[in-house]
Amino acid sequence: MPVHLLPRLFVAGCLLLVATVSAPRDLAAQDTLNFPVLGEIHRYEPEFNDLIAKDARIEVIASGFVWTEGPVWVPGNDDEAGYLLFSDIPRNSIFKWVEGEGVSLFMKPSGYTGVTDYGAEPGSNGLLLDPQGRLVCCEHGDRRLSVVTEQGGKRTLVDNYNGKRLNSPNDAVYMSNGDLYFTDPPYGLPDRYEDPRRELDYCGVYRLDTDGELTLLTREMTRPNGIALSPDEKTLYIAQSDPDAAIWKAFPVKEDGTLGTGKVFYDATENFRKKLPGLPDGMAVSADGHIFATGPGGVYVFNPEGKLLGRISTGERTANCTFGGPDGSVLYLTADMYVCRIQTRTHGAGH
Repeated sequence: MPVHLLPRLFVAGCLLLVATVSAPRDLAAQDTLNFPVLGEIHRYEPEFNDLIAKDARIEVIASGFVWTEGPVWVPGNDDEAGYLLFSDIPRNSIFKWVEGEGVSLFMKPSGYTGVTDYGAEPGSNGLLLDPQGRLVCCEHGDRRLSVVTEQGGKRTLVDNYNGKRLNSPNDAVYMSNGDLYFTDPPYGLPDRYEDPRRELDYCGVYRLDTDGELTLLTREMTRPNGIALSPDEKTLYIAQSDPDAAIWKAFPVKEDGTLGTGKVFYDATENFRKKLPGLPDGMAVSADGHIFATGPGGVYVFNPEGKLLGRISTGERTANCTFGGPDGSVLYLTADMYVCRIQTRTHGAGH
């Protein structure tokens, strides 16, 4: 179902989780429409100009965070404007940004509810809306995917495979039939690959179907990270954030929802070795099939065949991106301590 047709996102219930808590002063004060800009835009093919205008700029709409991730746009309705939600993983928090108002704390804790220290990245990572318009979180510390119910509480969607706890779910995407695909690297574990709490000795990509059955789709990727679907849902894109193999792969999706043999459609390892900041991470796909993928040096923009058209460079490690805004044409970026946006000439799939 297209995002703009989804029911309103359980706003009242979810806000109960943060009640009267406000954002730190340096975050909440950014109630401006006059945003600073950063970075630069690299244009490799003429087709790129059809997606990003020549006068487009990367605006910083909020800053002062530790490590931003998992942006998702929540559509507005007659009573409230749409807004952006994003994770600050080290702060174990989700923040909310509203045009003209700035940032406020939306949820804390967001990914870890335990009683002991849980390392540097305990919070939520990827955020998305389910087919009912509810917020789904990839939780590092609690090692699960959860959904926020209309009453404001959380329900676990999945936290184990064959009785063994997941590593730390990172990113996810919904198929139109309600199946949920997600990646499970160990980045949220305090000691990552060497953490004694690991129960799975691989990093999997999974599908959770509408009956609650979890299927391991592939364990071939060393560090699966961002994940996205083509508009026709025939291809699943997966980023691999491995410094020795900084790649994106495309997997054909079979009729039964499992995956065929994947192929590398772009290798950015050399760019990482040239010290461009970041690794392949989150992705967004436009309605016309163009892939906007964060990686070494910003956001790589590919055509549906995997040809690199251009790169949106923030100058920072850029973790993730999503389409949003009233018509879905604004690309929002999470880049280290910043949250940014750039106007595009396209719009997100489902908008």
